[in-house]
Amino acid sequence: MGLATREAYGKALVELGKENENIVVLDADLSKSTKTADFAKEYPNRFINAGIAEQNLLGMGAGLARYGKVPFASTFAVFATGRAFEIIRNSICYPKANVKIAATHAGITVGEDGGSHQSIEDIAIMNSLPNMSVLVPADAKETNEIIKYAAKHVGPVYIRLGRLNSEDIFGDDYKFEYGKGVCLKEGDDCTIISTGLMSAMAKNACETLKEQGINVRLIHMPTIKPIDRAIIEKAAKETKFILTCEEHSVIGGLGQIVASVTSETVPTKVIKLGINDVFGESATPAQLLEKHGLSSENIVNIIKTNLQK
Repeated sequence: MGLATREAYGKALVELGKENENIVVLDADLSKSTKTADFAKEYPNRFINAGIAEQNLLGMGAGLARYGKVPFASTFAVFATGRAFEIIRNSICYPKANVKIAATHAGITVGEDGGSHQSIEDIAIMNSLPNMSVLVPADAKETNEIIKYAAKHVGPVYIRLGRLNSEDIFGDDYKFEYGKGVCLKEGDDCTIISTGLMSAMAKNACETLKEQGINVRLIHMPTIKPIDRAIIEKAAKETKFILTCEEHSVIGGLGQIVASVTSETVPTKVIKLGINDVFGESATPAQLLEKHGLSSENIVNIIKTNLQK
């Protein structure tokens, strides 16, 4: 098991701080949890604790960006996208402010903190905003790549990070490409399109299915907005159906985005695996993933059932 994407984020910030003195980091009194404390220790003069005031956090980020700084603003995803939405909309996205919102503790794998802290709607909220890019890394290596890309990208970026340790998918030679999906495995029976920690689950499921003679194409989607339409349309043309996998609500998430693409150009069956219009609850990450069917075993069962149909 590799690092949590939030851990990789903290390490990437420290590296960035050495390379670019305009990098500044802001947090809402959660720096130990978001791992921005790593940056604060190394560069205390470029770190701001906004306190439990998420609107101020993002507003300060917008102001710093206006004066040439590259601010990374962090807090839990539920607070970043919920409490500060109007500031993100009007002070960051509307003027295309160069602010990077790196939100941690997304999804139900926040675990025992419960439904109040488990953001299952953040992708939908951020995807709805003009000028916003939405990035969701799968593992530590990809997180490092995405953070470094975001620092160079001009404009608002939302980066979704998790609390739970994630399996390593990518090697040292991996290079993130903005706006591009990554084909992790070729196959012609059906396609899985996944994002975040679900890409590791999907990868394990594909290995199991291969042993049973079922060849599944696996596409990891690190960029949710702008979505890679070409790779989706190609999969829709060449395989029997698409299964999307995400640790997010099926409403407004990756599944609906994929279905929207195919409905316009290559109509095909899209099955959406995610959180089915309910809030999370307090339990271990493993228990919650199992309850909502976000497991390799359930992915295998869904694929086999639909191929039989």
